[in-house]
Amino acid sequence: MVFSSLLFLFRFLPAVLLLYYMAPRKVRNVILLLFSLFFYAWGEPKYVLLMLCSITVDFFVGKKVDWCKKRGRQASAREWLMVSLIYNISVLCFFKYLDFLIGSVNGIFGTAIPLTGIPLPIGISFFTFQTMSYTIDVYLGVTEVQTSWIKYGTYVSMFPQLIAGPIVQYKTIAQQMETRRENLSDFSEGVHRFMIGFGKKVLLANNIGVLWDTISAMGAGTLPAATAWLGAAAYAFQIYFDFSGYSDMAIGLGKMFGFHFLENFNYPYISTSITEFWRRWHISLSSWFREYVYIPLGGNRKGTAKQIRNIAIVWMLTGIWHGASWNFVLWGVYYGMLLIVEKFVLKDILKKLPAIFRHIYALFFVLIGWVIFAFDKISLGVQYIGSMFGGAGVGLVDNTTIYLLYNYGVLLVILILASTDLPKRLAAAVSRKMGADSWILTMVRMVFYAGIFFLGVAYLVDATYNPFLYFRF
Repeated sequence: MVFSSLLFLFRFLPAVLLLYYMAPRKVRNVILLLFSLFFYAWGEPKYVLLMLCSITVDFFVGKKVDWCKKRGRQASAREWLMVSLIYNISVLCFFKYLDFLIGSVNGIFGTAIPLTGIPLPIGISFFTFQTMSYTIDVYLGVTEVQTSWIKYGTYVSMFPQLIAGPIVQYKTIAQQMETRRENLSDFSEGVHRFMIGFGKKVLLANNIGVLWDTISAMGAGTLPAATAWLGAAAYAFQIYFDFSGYSDMAIGLGKMFGFHFLENFNYPYISTSITEFWRRWHISLSSWFREYVYIPLGGNRKGTAKQIRNIAIVWMLTGIWHGASWNFVLWGVYYGMLLIVEKFVLKDILKKLPAIFRHIYALFFVLIGWVIFAFDKISLGVQYIGSMFGGAGVGLVDNTTIYLLYNYGVLLVILILASTDLPKRLAAAVSRKMGADSWILTMVRMVFYAGIFFLGVAYLVDATYNPFLYFRF
């Protein structure tokens, strides 16, 4: 079940909201837990047991870690933490990477070890990182242990952020699990945020995704340069509006139930450096790796050589986290190298350049990165990048390029504007001028969000193309 589906919009969400707000406050976590497990089971019934197992293991490990620490048994607490880390990493490796490792061994050594063919549990990369962060934080003493299995299970399985994030660390919502107070203001803001995400996903990401599918199907090494760049831009817009739209919907849904999740995107395509891009893109993942990998490795505190090593490790893991394929490893290495070069070589040079040139520089390398990310076969990605620089030998443009620009030109302009903070700033300026409590402004907002909803639903009624790209991670 996905948020951008008629089933979710007209059956699941109304049912859970109705029962949640009818129920006494003390059982609302139970309602949310049960509906979240049902939400997950709708797509993967057998893997609900895997999630329940992960919840139970880390819940009891967290209690053991806390028990040991309160009695001064630091070594025992560390051993229990290792139980959690080994369990979670083993589960992730088994379900996500085992066939990748077997296939790599077969390819390198010419063996014929059969693949397991085990389906990838949806959202395993997200909820595994959440459960690990909880036990680590309990061990470090930065969050209190949760003594209620129901509340901890609700945190892990909460359907708004279960499938594709953002990665919610327990310490950021620990108090909300205990004392949140739902109110009309948060609910209204949550609806508005959900509508924005819904529009991003259904009206923008899905439509520009058709352009990417069209161009990528033409043959990676046979494209005119302009067509190849157009395809790379289309994929960049698709993955941004797809994933940030999902995050907006997740944050909005959270507010409907009284939770305040941290932001996951901050207009990454206005960045003027690769470092800035990764401060704005998938913020929850970058924060997770910085807090639980980079800093424990020493961060930038132990000299340049070790800092470079730490950056390389983090980005190798970031690439692997995204998928069990060599192109994701290459993508992580690519960004690790860019960030190292930018930090130690280009930093002062970039500061002296006009903002427009820094922006072009950042977008250039981001688009190349998305091509690496998009093709599971590295050879196809290399061919596509070659086409972007005229390697296909068919010139800059052809009739197909003109045709695609003609058909998607207006959408591309909308995407460019929507990927900046200009609409937000304009809306804020209008709000200040008219007054936040203006009934005219309220009516305009209601018409705007209603328009998004009805256009989105109309699209979904006949749509056959409605993927969520990050579901495979």
